[in-house]
Amino acid sequence: MNAVAVPVLAETVPPVRILRETARDVRAIDALVLAAFGPGRFAKTAERLREAAGLAAGFSAFEGERLIGSVRLWSITVGAARSVFLGPIAVEASSRRGGLGADLVRACIEEARRMGLDGVLLVGDPPYFSRFGFVSAPEAILPGPVDQRRVMWLPISDAFPVGPVRAAG
Repeated sequence: MNAVAVPVLAETVPPVRILRETARDVRAIDALVLAAFGPGRFAKTAERLREAAGLAAGFSAFEGERLIGSVRLWSITVGAARSVFLGPIAVEASSRRGGLGADLVRACIEEARRMGLDGVLLVGDPPYFSRFGFVSAPEAILPGPVDQRRVMWLPISDAFPVGPVRAAG
């Protein structure tokens, strides 16, 4: 028996690129976020805040030309602290568990530092976000019902997140 080795070509997967969000990304981002969170997200306090706040920055993750992840930062203040509100983070189901969500969070943190802000606020899972340096923000008062245990702050300056959370331009 003579065996012949047949080369098997492995499918090449394009590298994931995280880029600044552009206007042409918006429709795909909206569809991705809706698929990730469903229509129930529209009832949340975080969504009300995002609707009122100005978009400070957004990041889109692409595999080739396909959008597979997104995150946005919204301009807010927390008391006297100049900040951004992070979220939502959406990653296509087939691309989860590879660290893309963490990469998107890191892009947001770098952007907030570049902007010279006091910190980043979010409503999220403490075990997940604490690894990036987020801490509990019990004195940040969102404009509606929220599980206060999930309100978190990443300090960039010495300012504390104390007081009402308000949308900013």
